[in-house]
Amino acid sequence: MSINSQTEMQAKKSPQKEPTAKDKMLRGSAWMTAGSVFSRVLGAIYIIPWYTWFGKDNLAANALYTKGYTVYSVFLMISIAGIPSAVAKQVAHYNAQNEYAVGQRLYKKSLLLMLAIGFLSALLMWYLAPLLSLGEADVIPVFRSLALALILIPVMSLTRGFFQGYQDMFPSAMSQLVEQIARIIYMLAATYIIMQVMHSNYQLGVIHSTFAAFIGALGGLLILGWYYWRKHKELKQYALQSTNQLKISDRRLMADLLLQSVPFVLIGASTTLYNQLDYFTFKPTMISLSHISLKTINDLYAIFAGNDNKLIMIVVALASAMAATAVPLLSEAYTKNDHKKIATQLADALELFLIVMLPCSLGMAAVAKPLYIVFYQYNITGIYVLSFSAYVALPIGLFIVLSSLMQGIYQNKKAVKYFIIGFLVKVVVQVPLTVWLQAFGPVMATGIGMMVSNILMIRYFYYKYHLDLDRLERRFDGLLLFSFATFAVALLIVLAASSVINLEYRLWSFLVLVIAASVGAFLYLYLCLKTRLADKIIGARVSRLRKWLHIK
Repeated sequence: MSINSQTEMQAKKSPQKEPTAKDKMLRGSAWMTAGSVFSRVLGAIYIIPWYTWFGKDNLAANALYTKGYTVYSVFLMISIAGIPSAVAKQVAHYNAQNEYAVGQRLYKKSLLLMLAIGFLSALLMWYLAPLLSLGEADVIPVFRSLALALILIPVMSLTRGFFQGYQDMFPSAMSQLVEQIARIIYMLAATYIIMQVMHSNYQLGVIHSTFAAFIGALGGLLILGWYYWRKHKELKQYALQSTNQLKISDRRLMADLLLQSVPFVLIGASTTLYNQLDYFTFKPTMISLSHISLKTINDLYAIFAGNDNKLIMIVVALASAMAATAVPLLSEAYTKNDHKKIATQLADALELFLIVMLPCSLGMAAVAKPLYIVFYQYNITGIYVLSFSAYVALPIGLFIVLSSLMQGIYQNKKAVKYFIIGFLVKVVVQVPLTVWLQAFGPVMATGIGMMVSNILMIRYFYYKYHLDLDRLERRFDGLLLFSFATFAVALLIVLAASSVINLEYRLWSFLVLVIAASVGAFLYLYLCLKTRLADKIIGARVSRLRKWLHIK
């Protein structure tokens, strides 16, 4: 018997099971979540030494750093222009038609475009820095140090999107991690030398801290280049196997890509635009309508827009990871006109969001006191704003997931429309809430605006694709109950510890944070496994975890 015949017989005896869309979503979400969370956690941990080394100027340095990144994020949005996400979507669309060569041609043509956009964005930010500084001379060199990163980040983001189109999330996850590690190493080394060795001014320390974005982008791009080189033969094989039935010119290819990228620009920049509104309205509103000193106003802005925002973005990163995974899968189902599969994937994505985001959001609110002290220092306003912001992370994360799902099924105009409605609601309530609640006001306005958009999108899914709300409600009730149990246990540990020891010391806060988070997480995991709710959402694979933990 020939080797080929033996191989054929073995294949018939033990056929390999094709992974389901849910399996792909879970696997992709796992990689993206790991990369995003580790990246965000590292991005938060560096604050501890960085904040300490600036000494008495720590809040001023953080305010300057936050102002720089707030404006930089707009240019980053322009330079990326939604194209990476659109590439992921379009590559998945062409791959679903077995037109791999078209998707690869799209990526190669987009590279030149992204390089050009990156250089143009960098030049604009560099030369517009004096105008954007709003009269603050210290911000100008910060803007210019960040402008250099705009040259590399568009190409890096495009390459991540290309691999996501193949539902391969590993390169994106690894490049995020390497980007963050390289950025933090340079940032901490430069800050230590400038502030602790040279004893220079904090402005110079901030300039080098923001220049670290360029170093990070270089590291992330090198990892992606190495991975592309490794996968080159495999990609070439895919291209050779293409049906080549789809005849589309380069001009049409790029036009379709740009058309798909526009909604991703607005939706991807949603949190950025919300932050921009805070940046341009908080200070003028407080100066005009309150009797608080300018220093206090800047400190409050640094707390809610800088300190607390960095921490809640760890939670929001979970939603971004899930969204990145869901888009190419939905695009594939939409291409095949499989409405039933679309409805199932919508429900799967929302359930996955709930099982992760609910306990994380409520858990962060419960441990806000030790968490804030560990990363910064004791500040009663910062602690309360962080606790409140943790709740608002839920509507922010849900918006990211829902808007991505909308774009995955090519409902781009509606996604943009619902975002604009929510943003206009924030514009209306922003000033009254800021006057009434000060640092809490912009955060609450963000939550209200996001929830309006979320309600509109869920309503659309329900009527258009018959989203199974009964199923989601059952899952939500159970997960919310378990999340509240986690919240209560973690909060009780923090309150009990506060009555016995002084949590203003960072070491004690760290120990209490670890204990409260660990006990709360184990309780949530135990409840989800014991009731088999985790099996219904994640699948039978969690049975191994149940067996390992000896849960019957």
